[in-house]
Amino acid sequence: MSRDYRFPDRFLWGAATSAYQIEGSTRADGAGPSIWDRFSHTPGNIANGDTGDIATDHYHRFKADVDLMAQVGLTSYRFSIAWARILPEGTGRVNAAGLAFYDKLIDALLAKNIAPMVTLYHWDLPEALDARGGWLNRDIANWFAEYADICFRAFDDRVPRWVTLNEPWVITHEGYGIGTHAPGRRNFREVPIVTHNLLRAHGSAVQAYRANGKHEIGLVVNLEPKYPASDRPDDIAASARADAYMNRQYLDPVFLGHYPRELVDAFRDAWPEFPASDWPLIQTPFDFLGVNYYSRNVVRDAPRDLPLRAARVRQEGNQHTEMDWEVFPAALTRVLVWVKERYGNRPIYIAENGAAFDDPPHTSGAIVNDPLRVWYLREHLRAAHDAIAQGVDLRGYYAWSLLDNFEWAFGYSKRFGIVHVDFDTLERTLKSSAQFYAEVIRSHGAVLAGA
Repeated sequence: MSRDYRFPDRFLWGAATSAYQIEGSTRADGAGPSIWDRFSHTPGNIANGDTGDIATDHYHRFKADVDLMAQVGLTSYRFSIAWARILPEGTGRVNAAGLAFYDKLIDALLAKNIAPMVTLYHWDLPEALDARGGWLNRDIANWFAEYADICFRAFDDRVPRWVTLNEPWVITHEGYGIGTHAPGRRNFREVPIVTHNLLRAHGSAVQAYRANGKHEIGLVVNLEPKYPASDRPDDIAASARADAYMNRQYLDPVFLGHYPRELVDAFRDAWPEFPASDWPLIQTPFDFLGVNYYSRNVVRDAPRDLPLRAARVRQEGNQHTEMDWEVFPAALTRVLVWVKERYGNRPIYIAENGAAFDDPPHTSGAIVNDPLRVWYLREHLRAAHDAIAQGVDLRGYYAWSLLDNFEWAFGYSKRFGIVHVDFDTLERTLKSSAQFYAEVIRSHGAVLAGA
């Protein structure tokens, strides 16, 4: 007898994108520059010298893209707003043309019965604010609340779900720790300061929403379960430090009111004492948690790998994506259950899940066959259903990504989309993964019982 993989009746079936990765036209209609405009135009930062100047030209093609969403059967679409489109200087003067673009996008989605989930910050800080210290400046909590409130007042009548921040760990680690993302800083002593200001900004935006918003607001984090490479105490301790850094650094503060002890110990004197008065703001209650999951990480003790003294152990023989991320669906179930057990049974959305694989050459008009991505989606959707069976209050799933796009430091060399984009012509073509996902949505998951 086959397993019943049908999902709850009101489960949301979505796909996700971010502004800089798809919109292009980064300076159109009065938009200001972002840190990614500068970073991508700095030689040596991005593979092949790619930039997001054109990306997938979603700025001009959004109506056709919404039609594709409807063709797949999406019931929700998660996208981000480019802060510098709304406030070219980061604060102060509002750019009406920027608001108008998102107005049109939201209306186009609603016309197709696709519910927007809007992310306020997906890494593209206005360059004008970075010049004032960016996430190292405590004032950014107020700047972010100002920007968020403008968006709430403009769009909350049509947006049922908001996200404050996407993946704060990536912002801190890659943007300030190792410098592979904008703003390109390389100083681990700045990581705790950025982390704390991100959490203060999140709390400030939630408080602004409580003043005027009528729906739901949440936070999205990327979680990667850490498995010790052996049963040696040193490896177990290293996995705990890695878990504290990536998984608990943002969840313990908002839900438990403190940073993980392992994290403070690992950073030693580089971890500041923060004002006690910040904690009520950081712990401002919010409505749902978004979890982005791509892979697990097996960890060994590495005394010279500072500050965590932990290193990845690649699992040879297992399938890996083009990002060299191990495919391990069982860890998705594990991390969702872990969230429930550690922080309470809160509403959760899988806000991103997907894979970059080397898609075959594309012939115009022909579907792109991507069997590995179909397999990846099937196994992770089954894992999501397993979490529901274990009592997790999972309310939606968003495939990453709707479109092949600008994959940050990798430029256009890695394809995550369920829709193929020809980066020369910008022609869109459904992949077999999009067709499979359409069948999942149409059957409400029942098709997952098949081989």
